[in-house]
Amino acid sequence: MSTENSAETEEAVDSPAPSRRSLIGWGGAGLALGAAAAGGAVAVARTSEQAAPSAAGGPVAFHGVHQAGIATPVQDRLHFASFDVETDDRAAFVKMLKDWTAAARRMTAGRAVGEGAYGGLAEAPPDDTGEALGLRPSRLTLTIGFGPSLFDRFHLAGRRPEALVDLPQFAGDNLDRARSGGDLCVQACADDPQVAVHAIRNLARIGFGKVSVRWSQLGFGKTSSTTPEAQTPRNLMGFKDGTRNIAGTETDRLRKFVWVGEKDVDANSAWMTGGSYLVARRIRMHIEPWDRTSLQEQEDVFGRDKGEGAPVGRAKERDEPFLKAMKPDAHVRLAHPDSNHGATILRRGYSFTDGTDGLGRLDAGLFFLAYQRDVRTGFIPIQRNLATDALNEYIQHVGSAVFAVPPGVRDADDWWGRALFSASTTEG
Repeated sequence: MSTENSAETEEAVDSPAPSRRSLIGWGGAGLALGAAAAGGAVAVARTSEQAAPSAAGGPVAFHGVHQAGIATPVQDRLHFASFDVETDDRAAFVKMLKDWTAAARRMTAGRAVGEGAYGGLAEAPPDDTGEALGLRPSRLTLTIGFGPSLFDRFHLAGRRPEALVDLPQFAGDNLDRARSGGDLCVQACADDPQVAVHAIRNLARIGFGKVSVRWSQLGFGKTSSTTPEAQTPRNLMGFKDGTRNIAGTETDRLRKFVWVGEKDVDANSAWMTGGSYLVARRIRMHIEPWDRTSLQEQEDVFGRDKGEGAPVGRAKERDEPFLKAMKPDAHVRLAHPDSNHGATILRRGYSFTDGTDGLGRLDAGLFFLAYQRDVRTGFIPIQRNLATDALNEYIQHVGSAVFAVPPGVRDADDWWGRALFSASTTEG
């Protein structure tokens, strides 16, 4: 259980029999092709019982000081959705947030939304879409964030935290506006892809008329880990990623680099205390040129060997890197905290394959998710320092968004965003 959510699961959880179906990734044969082309980075078929060891399928506590899905052990699958607000009715939007919270509380506990997917009035649509019936909770976490543009609505301008800055243009960016931004986001992580998709689908259905999906991203094959004792995952380039990531058990580092503290806010932004800031970047990998690059050059680009993952000149993956032994433009050297005045972020990235680009090349890469205490001292200086990264020849940032992620839902009477909306109104 993640350290940021100390509360025990508050509801009794139904325990249906394990599903016997085999999962063939997000895109069936399309994903199988992507996995094969990327060197087998993903297992194409596996049963849901094999998704995680021993306690597989169990729930993650929804209530807590911090939202789950940040320092929580990283799950296998992702469905991330960015939403645009479609209503000017503040009361209707607040009610939606309350309804979303109630639905999230039930889904993360493995229960159906509302009265369920069947058994109600035949003349009315059911409360739950039903595709997760019979499936375990699969460690589902749902994490909400508020984008800068939300603060242009509902008289919230004075409540926008100073740290919620619009990201600058970085060297090499080729951002698609249709895959960037958003008034709010929901990150659904689970060990079963259908559980994650079900969660986003139901929230989108509940929000109909108040919000609409601006863009979304499916992810597989986690590329970072918050549990360093586990096997370090590999990205689609075949290299281990996230070796020095912040662990969910490192409470001191989480406090220093991830959670917003009382000293970070003023009276207007105090609602963010205990929260974090999320940067989401869709990074396209130029798979075909990379696959024709020599092993030596690949290792020089990263600054690690491809087999063990050891830094240049070292024997083991977790050996302290000697940065000066790496090429000046090596990715590890430029991204390391020692090269960025100590700047450190918590990563929860996922691989993706979204078919082809119409020119016979895979549309594949990394969906980068980074949590930090302040974007101005976290992602921004690190990304600027990566302007000369040798890896830039093989990647391109094509989507981008930033969100303020509020603190956790404390109890059954709390709801997503309550502190924000109660700060300037008597709405409770």
